[in-house]
Parts: sequence; C-alpha cells; structure tokens
Amino acid sequence: MFALPAPRRARPRTGFAARLLCGLVLAFSSLPALARTEGAAEYQLDPVHTRVMFAVEHAGFSRALGTVSGSTGTLVFDEADWTHARLEATVPMARVDLGDAKWNEATLARSLLDAEEHPTARFVSTRVEPVDARRATVYGTLTLRGVSREVKLDVTLNAVKRHPMPPFRRTAGFSATTRISRADFGITAWKSVIGDDVELRIEAEATYGGKADREETATGNEDIPPATPEPTP
Repeated sequence: MFALPAPRRARPRTGFAARLLCGLVLAFSSLPALARTEGAAEYQLDPVHTRVMFAVEHAGFSRALGTVSGSTGTLVFDEADWTHARLEATVPMARVDLGDAKWNEATLARSLLDAEEHPTARFVSTRVEPVDARRATVYGTLTLRGVSREVKLDVTLNAVKRHPMPPFRRTAGFSATTRISRADFGITAWKSVIGDDVELRIEAEATYGGKADREETATGNEDIPPATPEPTP
C-alpha cells in the first residue's frame, strides 16, 4: 500500500498579518488624539435663559410680539473654529405667550400652530459659515407644524466664560435673528389679520458641566461671589 502524503499546512502570512495589526493599532490609537485636537465641547441649552421672540403683523395696526420659553437641546461648539459647530434644539410650542390667555389659546389652535398635534418645533443645524470671530451664518432645518424647511440664522457670540453664579459652569451666550414665512410651514389661516412674514429673535445660553469646570470651582477664586441662589429671572 502506498501511504498518502500528509496534507501541507498553510504557512501563516506573517508579513501581511503584521502589517494589518500595525495599521489597526495606528488607526485606533490616533482617535483620542483627534478628539483632543478638535477643541469642541458639548453644551446643553439652558431652558430658563433661552427664549425665542417672534413678531408678526396684526391687521396692519402693529406687530404683535410673543415669546416661547423652555427650549432644550445640545450645542457642540469651539470658539476658535465655528465651522464644526452643531446645534439641535427643541422648542415647546405650548409655552407660546402673547400676554393674553385667550390669544395664546387661539394661536395654539389647530388652524394655526396646531400644538396638540405638533407640540414641539425643532431646529437642527446643517452647516456654519463664520463671518468673523464673533459672528456666523448658521444654516439648518426648522421643523414647525410637521413641515421642514431650511432657515438661515444670523448669529452673534456674546460671550464664552465661566458663569459668575453657582454652580459657576462655563457658559456660551448667543443672539440670533431670522425671518420666516408662516405659509411655508402650512400656517395659512387668518390672512386678513395675521401677516405672513414672521421675525424671529433668539437669545440663548448653553452651559458646559464638564470636568474642567468642576476642578476650577474646587480650586477657589477670589473673584467668585458667595454661593447664593441665582435670582429668579
């Protein structure tokens, strides 16, 4: 009987395996370094100090003024590089206030904002074009009453610094303006009384509660006032 030759074992491709392992190690080890060099921090919108003001023509007599408080959301921001900033904000429509309970109820009704069916408006930024160190044009998608449209915000950075009141968190403050057409969002009722052009002004504060801020607070500072409660806005 002739013995069959033993099957040949495949030789490990040590050169290829080594190169692959080395490439994976380099790729993954570079990720933390990229995160550190970006310099962007994540902030949370302060619903108490973030407010949307709107102005719309009232039968040609005046421009009715209203506000919406209580917005929430996340801002990723690096003061030195606006181009990578990102914002996602949610606005509770039930907080619309025109200074009169019946007027508020009419505004939230199905024929206008339809707040029962669409309780929130939402803005998600898509790109940021810096103008200078303190100003930028922010483009994004506004979803209102179930309709999404691109809007452009003219944004001014007011300050980025540690808040002087407890808990002394680093805070970024912004002002922004834009104009929208209510018809673009399907809000077409009462054309003879309510104008189509809506002016929006946003005042926003966003706080960062990261480790650096807690460490700064722990070290103490003569410029920090006594730990008294923040006054009610």
